[in-house]
Amino acid sequence: MTMSQAAGHVEGATGVKAAPTPRTAKVTAGRPQPLGAAPDSAGVNFSVFSEHATRVDLLLFDHCEDPQPSRVITLDPEQHRSRHFWHCHVAGLRAGQVYAYRMDGPGHTRELGTRFNHRKVLLDPYAQANINSRWDRVRAVGPEDNVETCMRSMVVDLCSYDWQDDRPLRVPLAESVIYEMHVRGLTASPTSGVDHPGTFSAVVEKIPHLVSLGVTAVELLPVFDFDERQVLRNGPDGRPLHNYWGYNPFAFFAPHTAYCTSPHLATHITEFRDMVKALHRAGIEVILDVVFNHTSEGNEHGPMISFRGQANEAYYHLWPQDRRHYMDFTGYGNAVNANHPVTAKFIIECLEYWVREHHVDGFRFDLASELSRGSEGYEMDSPPVLWGIELSETLAETKIIAEPWNGGGLYQVGHFPGKRWARWNGPYRDDVRRFVRGDAGLVGAVACRISGSQDLFGPQEELPTNSINFITSHDGFTLNDLVSYDHKHNHGNGESDADGSHENYSWNCGVEGPSGSEEIEELRLRQIRNMLAILMLSRGVPMILAGDEFRNSQGGNNNGYCQDNQISWLDWEQAALHTGLQRFVAGMTELRRQFPAVREPQFFSGRRSERGLPDVAWHGTRLEQPGWEDTQARVLSFTLAGFQGEPDLHVILNMYHLGLDFELPSIPGRPWARRVDTARPSPDDVLPAGSEKRVQGGTYHAQGRSVVVLASLPDIGGKHP
Repeated sequence: MTMSQAAGHVEGATGVKAAPTPRTAKVTAGRPQPLGAAPDSAGVNFSVFSEHATRVDLLLFDHCEDPQPSRVITLDPEQHRSRHFWHCHVAGLRAGQVYAYRMDGPGHTRELGTRFNHRKVLLDPYAQANINSRWDRVRAVGPEDNVETCMRSMVVDLCSYDWQDDRPLRVPLAESVIYEMHVRGLTASPTSGVDHPGTFSAVVEKIPHLVSLGVTAVELLPVFDFDERQVLRNGPDGRPLHNYWGYNPFAFFAPHTAYCTSPHLATHITEFRDMVKALHRAGIEVILDVVFNHTSEGNEHGPMISFRGQANEAYYHLWPQDRRHYMDFTGYGNAVNANHPVTAKFIIECLEYWVREHHVDGFRFDLASELSRGSEGYEMDSPPVLWGIELSETLAETKIIAEPWNGGGLYQVGHFPGKRWARWNGPYRDDVRRFVRGDAGLVGAVACRISGSQDLFGPQEELPTNSINFITSHDGFTLNDLVSYDHKHNHGNGESDADGSHENYSWNCGVEGPSGSEEIEELRLRQIRNMLAILMLSRGVPMILAGDEFRNSQGGNNNGYCQDNQISWLDWEQAALHTGLQRFVAGMTELRRQFPAVREPQFFSGRRSERGLPDVAWHGTRLEQPGWEDTQARVLSFTLAGFQGEPDLHVILNMYHLGLDFELPSIPGRPWARRVDTARPSPDDVLPAGSEKRVQGGTYHAQGRSVVVLASLPDIGGKHP
């Protein structure tokens, strides 16, 4: 095995074999930093944190499948301990060496909160590769020794990869269009037509599709190592349900095993880097969805994998009255004590590692509000870990995106700590969904969302680019299901349909689920186009869900976290059926690139263009009468001024069920021409630049439930088509 192969997590890794562990290799004091396993020319330095351990054993295995270690090195605290760090250097070891730890110390103490158990074998929290070929989660819970069924870590050499001058792309947020996707779900279906379904490699095969849509970044659901073997429960059909999404990690420095084509060769890091490099070549950034709010170890009844057995009292929130028990603000049994100094160090160093070593462009933080809690569980005004991320020099040009809420009641869309943090904008999602389905009296709220949600981000002197605008995400209905189901259908999750959001602001257009009616299907398609158009016309950063561009459906399931099957996998046969919708998405991203007025990173201020137009003017069916106080209003229109010679735009949003005539502003010498009309069939629904159709007269008849975009173009002898 080469050094470049000695990377990543290995499942069933019968082909991975370290050099035989030298039984008499020299063991010296080593260094406390960096934490983890660091190879050098003479061997490997090991370092791990544990404040209260009284004994630390380093286990070395000749082969990842060996039931027992070939050598156990018990660290002498007089020589191998520096304050809270245990460390040693073992000569002669190299990349590919398989290792793990045992620790001993105070047991399940009510006051201290430690949970040492020398019978349990522990992963290195900083390991860049792990091995689970012998893993048995149940044996990690009970009292017995689990060395024969434990996971193990692997030493990795990061220096041999050829990046070929690749580096993070640093696309400005104002110019970004994000595509949220699951690595396996993108291509796991046989309909994907790729060579290695469900892998990092298969993502590379779908890059032409991503480029055709005009997206600038992919946001990958968790790719850190997680325990997908864990059986959550059996579904109604008796089949076991597993953790599919990946929001339950146990190792934060290692790519997930199952997303690799050759886990038996330990090519995980190489394959991840190949994917990043290929996406960058196509002009597409890579954003990772990261989960630092909890781990796979669960509550006091969960398995001992790593953190719990080394420094339980530091890594987790524990009840002050009885520190044998865990606070749970996340719904996963535990909550990471992110602002403990050592935990904050771990999180920041992990992020810097992915940027420095893997050229990642950004991170989306799951339940990010959890990272604002102090040691007692209360919200902090200035959480050290969040400010540390914001102020890190390594992360200075890295996108940082928060899901600004958690399961414990914190909701921070409008007041998240720091200034750089972009946030998933839940109010944007809800207001646009309600408006498009036909709810009345929302035009003021929708105008605010289209303008960049100044009500949320203005008070902190932030910008529209702090808002990640989305209508659908992995967590909820797909766009097709949003217009096809009034109610969620999650029975397959085995929770009696009790899981998932109960309020989706959806409308099935008259029939629950699939419909054989051409009229209903045309309306559903129009509603999809309406939402995509509004999304691309809004200031802020648009995010679309993978598969929405070809009406991918989950059959009404709005919480597919445990569905590693056709429910969650993208159906690429739908892509062949809905080429017109994909063309529409591409046309809207092209329009967004062409017209800076829709993506300016500033809020509207009333400044006037060289033609005397304000940057935005709001209307209803009549000019300058937007109907802010009309509780029955279902229409909104607005004019965006172009600056420095750019065309002006006039947008009509008619969510009333009947067609209406809308007055158009008159701009001398610049007639209006149709660019978008969602009521028209493809390819007339969105026209490419240069093919706009001139509008005659001073009004435009917008069909019921439609979005229209007009551009003012120079009147060159009245010859514009």
